[in-house]
Parts: sequence; C-alpha cells; structure tokens
Amino acid sequence: MRKLTHAEIKAERKDLTVINNYKRNPIYVLCDNIRSIFNVGAIFRASDGAFVEKIYLTGYTPYPPRKEIEKVALGATLSVPWEYVKDPLDAVRDLKQKGIKICSLELTDNGKMIWDLKKEDFPLCIILGNEITGVAKELIDESDFAVELPMLGMKQSLNVSVATGIALYEMVRILNY
Repeated sequence: MRKLTHAEIKAERKDLTVINNYKRNPIYVLCDNIRSIFNVGAIFRASDGAFVEKIYLTGYTPYPPRKEIEKVALGATLSVPWEYVKDPLDAVRDLKQKGIKICSLELTDNGKMIWDLKKEDFPLCIILGNEITGVAKELIDESDFAVELPMLGMKQSLNVSVATGIALYEMVRILNY
C-alpha cells in the first residue's frame, strides 16, 4: 500500500468546468440559522464530497461570498449549487411541491437512526439547525420525519458540520452501495 499522489487524486476528481454534466445525489441540505461561518464552509465541503444536489442557506446563516466561508470550503462554494432564502419555510414548501421529502437532523420523540433511511426516502432534504437550539419547531412540524446520529457517550450532540458530514456520507452509502 502507498499513499496516492496529489496528481493521482486529482485525476479521479470532477473538473469544475464540467461538474454540472454529472448526475448529483438526490440530497438537498437546508441550513437554518447556523451561526458559525466556519461551520457553513465545512458544510459546503462535505456537501461537495457527497455531491449533493443543492444547499439552501436560510435565516441568519452566513452565505458566500465570505472569505471565512471560503477558508474552510476550499472552492466548494463554486462546485455545489446553493441559494439563500430568508424564510426556511419558503424553501421547504417549494421542495415539498417538487416531491422532495423533508427530514430534520434532530433528536425527537419519533425519530429514527440515520442508517434506517431507505433508497425510497430519496430525494431528500436534510434540515440542519442552529448550533445551540437545533432545528426550529416549525421546521420539525413541516418534516416528513427526523433522523438522528447515535450518541453513545455523555454528550447529546455533535458539531453541526461534523454531524452533517456523517449524515451525508451515510446517505451516499444508502443510495450507492
């Protein structure tokens, strides 16, 4: 075994000039009232890696162009389609009209584990909430269901960008493997 060179890795990656010629995974990400610019950058980067369809930035979530986002996103703001929508309910209702299921990444009294998703649950929009208060009640009310990540220690949650990466890659596994 040997570590791949940067040239070998780059040869296997999609080029920005033709990235829109590829079929994306039927995953949408809605960020509502995310406080940290750096979390937003990390969510862009994870969304690029999972090749999601689109990111919606809502509420007071910071949005590009911002050098602090780009510092972490490393160009993913150019490779992932995104849109700023002030009211998250507008984005959710539009997605629902297009037949996209809505899923909150949140601890609820009726949630399921992320690995219990099925291919039939897609296309899917995963809602990410504020770092302190989580997903807003009105967004949970509009959700078709909620998923959670197992928390086996004493803490009840992960950083929103870390949780996003885990959730997105589990979704990619369900869809493609």
